[in-house]
Amino acid sequence: MSIRQSGWSRRTLLKAGAAGTAALAMPAIWSPARAQNKRIVVRDDGGIYTKAYGEIFYKPFTAATGIEVVGVQANAEPTAQIRSMVEAKSYTWDMAKISQPAILMLTGGDKPLLEKHGLEADPAVASIPKQYMSEYGVGTNVYTTVLAYRTEAFKGRKAPASWKDFYDVANFPGRRALRKHPFDTIEQALMADGVPNAEVYPCDLDRAFKALDRIKKDISVFWTSGAQVEQMLLSGEVDMVPTWVSRPQAAIAAGAPVGIVWDQNIWGLDSWAILAGTPNADACRQFIKFASDAKRQAELVKYFPAGVTQPEAFKHIDAKIAPDCPTFPANIERGVQINADYWLKNQQKGLERYNAWLLS
Repeated sequence: MSIRQSGWSRRTLLKAGAAGTAALAMPAIWSPARAQNKRIVVRDDGGIYTKAYGEIFYKPFTAATGIEVVGVQANAEPTAQIRSMVEAKSYTWDMAKISQPAILMLTGGDKPLLEKHGLEADPAVASIPKQYMSEYGVGTNVYTTVLAYRTEAFKGRKAPASWKDFYDVANFPGRRALRKHPFDTIEQALMADGVPNAEVYPCDLDRAFKALDRIKKDISVFWTSGAQVEQMLLSGEVDMVPTWVSRPQAAIAAGAPVGIVWDQNIWGLDSWAILAGTPNADACRQFIKFASDAKRQAELVKYFPAGVTQPEAFKHIDAKIAPDCPTFPANIERGVQINADYWLKNQQKGLERYNAWLLS
């Protein structure tokens, strides 16, 4: 995924239930007569996302408007596919759920490959905080990286509570795993070395790699997939691991004794984005407004602890589930937003240096 893997399944599956979805108000935002034979195809992350979006967004939108919505999974950040479609004016998709780095990549040239949505003043969208918005994307989901640990490994002693603790091998001994990729890893190293959250970017790579040098020999596993992390937490193969929050949440749901450290979480944003030139752009805008409804976003927690982008959604989310959501106020306030522009400009340099460090 560029900054993130698009198959990044960021939340655990809670017991699914679509009851209540039908009870949501269905605004008449598009008349069935105008919608006749209309269909929009939306790229999403697949898996639980396609299932949840189908029940909470796609089917209800079709019922309300007569516009069919088809969710299509893409396994990687789909910038190449979008570029190909727009340049050929042949649209397999009309819109996509993509990350901030992908939006920057697709709009950085002379001819943007995404449409400006123009929905900033729309009542359904205006209440979304500016940090979740751009002129080419309307934020729909926040994903985050946290420190996870096996609670049984720290019985009778202090458990890790920060990146500094993860890097403190003397006082927090245990089997460690680290992502085999610089994204998030560089930020963790800097915060572990004392860099304040607000000063993480632009990243001081020299300082980050000096910190990484201190723990390299103590890393038991360099992980490459979320599924691998989940299995390691379930089996007890490692005691501590920085990972996407969905993986420890899934391990907890499966009965594993796992704790999650939300302090200094590193978060990114997925947005709804419309492909430039699609003949169905107006229908896409109607869908985005529909999917931005706070009550509707709240329904997603029936499937996973969603990183909802509407603050009002938390008025409709069970108080027991809300603290598991990345955008729960106490979580987002302690987090560091991924600087997509920094990584867009420094991705190659960071990858080359990290790969060299792994081999050194």
